[in-house]
Amino acid sequence: MRRHSIIIGAAAAAVAITAAGIAGAAQAGVGGGDDNETPITGDALRSATDAALEHLGEGTVSETEVGDEDSYYEVEVTLDSGAQVDVQLDRDFAVVGVEVEDRADDD
Repeated sequence: MRRHSIIIGAAAAAVAITAAGIAGAAQAGVGGGDDNETPITGDALRSATDAALEHLGEGTVSETEVGDEDSYYEVEVTLDSGAQVDVQLDRDFAVVGVEVEDRADDD
């Protein structure tokens, strides 16, 4: 009987540790440097990408975000030179701001 209790106790501890690990991973989130980043998806992603690249004339989209602190959508574009630019868009995908990221911010 004692052996059965030890096995059940060990199994319960393993479940608790696993649950804590999953909760911690969910709390940490997935994405770039900011907490709580929600990527743009679906048709909105296509529209935001098109608007940002048309505005800049070059580059590759490297990250996106809905509900950015500066605008409704944010599209991060890596230019051919390697510089990164954040293009801020409103709900209708109109450009409302552009910010060249300072490489010193990455340190």
